[in-house]
Amino acid sequence: MNLLVTGGAGFIGANLIQHVIHRPEVARLVNLDCLTYAGHLINLAGAVESPKYVFEKVDIRDKSSVRELVRSHQITHVMHLAAESHVDRSIAGPDDFIHTNVTGTFHLLEACRDAWQDRTGATSEDGTRGAFRFHHISTDEVYGSLGPSGYFTETTPYAPNSPYSASKAASDMLVRAYHHTYGLPIVITNCSNNYGPFQFPEKLIPVVIGSVLERRPIPVYGDGMNVRDWLYVRDHVEALWKVLTGGANGETYNIGGSNEWPNLRIVELICDLVDEMAPQLGGRSRDLISFVKDRPGHDRRYAIDATKIREKLGWSPEFTFERGIRETVRWYVDNEDWVRNVLKEAKADE
Repeated sequence: MNLLVTGGAGFIGANLIQHVIHRPEVARLVNLDCLTYAGHLINLAGAVESPKYVFEKVDIRDKSSVRELVRSHQITHVMHLAAESHVDRSIAGPDDFIHTNVTGTFHLLEACRDAWQDRTGATSEDGTRGAFRFHHISTDEVYGSLGPSGYFTETTPYAPNSPYSASKAASDMLVRAYHHTYGLPIVITNCSNNYGPFQFPEKLIPVVIGSVLERRPIPVYGDGMNVRDWLYVRDHVEALWKVLTGGANGETYNIGGSNEWPNLRIVELICDLVDEMAPQLGGRSRDLISFVKDRPGHDRRYAIDATKIREKLGWSPEFTFERGIRETVRWYVDNEDWVRNVLKEAKADE
């Protein structure tokens, strides 16, 4: 397996590379990343020592560079995570989300279609040439917003409500079209909200942890009762590997943590955990909570039905939210230097 991971210096990508780099199936692991504000090579300290690991600073918006990378490294498997992913940024400026998430995915698909069609060797039982697979990693936000009950399944109609989720929905459809039109071997996964080590400090959980540690006001949108299904990143990357290596050609799998929490309850829990782990800060961290005007188009609830991946591939999350959030808070408390460094790098890139 010559595995290409796009966006491998980001949050999920770095955790994925650390998870799979030493697997015997992987002969070479190529990390494609253009190192935007959210991508940092310090996330990969362990993996870079492996002789299997190769880093390529390439922007997936650069069609010729993507094509050359896939060709020169003789890529056989792709795990495509490179994307602009922050909803607030997509509202403020959607251009990068369309160019990266839609056009970038198109460039990667074209490069992989050429590589797949050029491959020789035995044809497998499902009609694919050799061992080639394109795994597109997406989000549950493509499904829109749920009411107080029900769950997203693999057959839920798409109804994206932000420029970010619309761009991911479009890229999902492109991947599906390349399978049905050209026969490209693909799998798609749609996951719930991830959390864990190495998440850039712009998403809810690291923002709250950082605010508590620095005794700054903690912004909470609206009434704080927007509900998300939370998935610990280490559970997610194990699910991604199972889908890459065992998922059925052309299928979609939803990956969820079965951990529904209102945003306000998460904020309160983080406050309590930091008070426990860093009592020297003094004061009651819940007093820092500040309600702010709700985000435009803020989906009320997401929740994943992960029955398919559980029954077909034998995956289920190992971490409860209580365990995962405790480990996450501890990681950020112990790694404040990492937070300062990535924020400094991001500011320098602006």
